[in-house]
Amino acid sequence: MSSLQRISWKPDLPVKDRLRRLVALALTSGRPVALWRLPNAMHPRLCLSLKVDAAFVGLPPALEPTAPAGFAFFPFRDTDHNPPLFLPADLFFDLATPEEIQVSPAAAARLPELRQRFAALPETEVLPWHMSRQPAPTTASREEYEELVASGVAAIEAGSVYKVVSSRAVRRPLPAGFDALVAFEELQERYPNAFVSLVSAPGVGTWLGATPEVLAEITEDHVFRTMALAGTQPLMPGMKPATARWAHKDLEEHAMVARYIVNCFKQLRLREYDERGPRTVAAGQLLHLRTDFAVHLDQVPFPTLGTDMLRLLHPTPAVGGVPKQPALDFLRRHEGYDRAYYAGFLGPVNLPETGVSRLFVNLRCLQLHPSEAILYAGTGLTIDSEPAREWQETELKLRTVAAILHE
Repeated sequence: MSSLQRISWKPDLPVKDRLRRLVALALTSGRPVALWRLPNAMHPRLCLSLKVDAAFVGLPPALEPTAPAGFAFFPFRDTDHNPPLFLPADLFFDLATPEEIQVSPAAAARLPELRQRFAALPETEVLPWHMSRQPAPTTASREEYEELVASGVAAIEAGSVYKVVSSRAVRRPLPAGFDALVAFEELQERYPNAFVSLVSAPGVGTWLGATPEVLAEITEDHVFRTMALAGTQPLMPGMKPATARWAHKDLEEHAMVARYIVNCFKQLRLREYDERGPRTVAAGQLLHLRTDFAVHLDQVPFPTLGTDMLRLLHPTPAVGGVPKQPALDFLRRHEGYDRAYYAGFLGPVNLPETGVSRLFVNLRCLQLHPSEAILYAGTGLTIDSEPAREWQETELKLRTVAAILHE
């Protein structure tokens, strides 16, 4: 992080104009850009990479102190057409200090060119967002999705899996004049407790989301954290999360995720961890069961713990199932579409000055196409799952990000 230097960058421009121009600088030059707002933070941040092709093979050492500063964007399943990405923070813009930008040595060497391109950008309301080269995914009707749920329950009854997380994609038309940056601002206002993101990269496309689920993080005080987040019910008007009552199906679904995390610690022969939960938390208009896990890295001789846990966790039982590989095999055979980056993970790595890394599961998200949005939602199935109830749960989850389409 110390290699990033601070420079003044058009301090006369209003903050929103500077942000929009930085995004335009990336998009018009065919480069990736990520914009995000951490949960309960006041200001978003931006990472612009000078590297056009930011693909990685496998997982980089994303949660280790030696990792470069940047932004990770990883798919549910690593394939040739859904590559894992890591965007180095060649330009890092924190709107908490809008008068300056932090630049990497690679960007510093090209500052005259970048400033010239920035100044020459035309004033335009329409930004050329990157679009995926892949066709829109197949969508499932209610009948088809309920058949998928029934197949999942049958697999559980047969003993081939204990839990499987089914999902579906939905196509919705974009409203006239839809602006992804304005939608990003609206998501920030609607969901202050969520990780709100807007990522656009060549070949990958453009993704917007507001996710409640931490996958793995390293805090400023050197604590590794992860969580089990599973079980869903609507947050009714006047209802307090602490008074929520949970069905056996939700309790068992959550317990499977929590047990999986504990088993990951056991695989690494780690016993020094804190566990808190389960407790009920609100995420938008939904309630979930959550258990938090923490490891104080200064107290355990385990410098690669973050990366090792990341490899074991992804994809978690909250998005795949238990046991992991049989559940993923079931989804490959029965789900009927490519999740791409839905249920993958994303987030900033080794933020400048603090060294904080925070990776989130990419839930409550949509992918932009030229005239439509692809929305995604899933539900965890156990032996007690009912197809109609699982369909309704996906409908509730779709509302989180669909709110920005103003249907």
